[in-house]
Amino acid sequence: MHELSIATAIVEQAEEIARADGADDVSSVTVRVGELAGVVPDALHFAFEVARDGTALAAARLVVEQVTARAWCGGCAEEFAVGMPPFFWCPRCDQPSQDLRSGRELEITDVEAGAARP
Repeated sequence: MHELSIATAIVEQAEEIARADGADDVSSVTVRVGELAGVVPDALHFAFEVARDGTALAAARLVVEQVTARAWCGGCAEEFAVGMPPFFWCPRCDQPSQDLRSGRELEITDVEAGAARP
């Protein structure tokens, strides 16, 4: 389950951000996960609960914002929701596109700090 290594990296990065902001703990972390990123949100939530133990995120919650995969068709200037790669078929002109605009994201977008250090 590679979600455990992803969750561990999220915890480590969130701890660094909290320390840089002078916080002792983190109350929540928000991540954006694209539907083509190869991450199962439920597995990520479970792995996060394991990875956060004994850290500044011990009581933190994980908020996962799922991002729909979308591609761009240069032929007809249409952006559309896609299925699985490598080709994404435009529903308007029935031509393939490899111009993926979203769906592979895996990024921390917010770290909400808990108590600040005196």
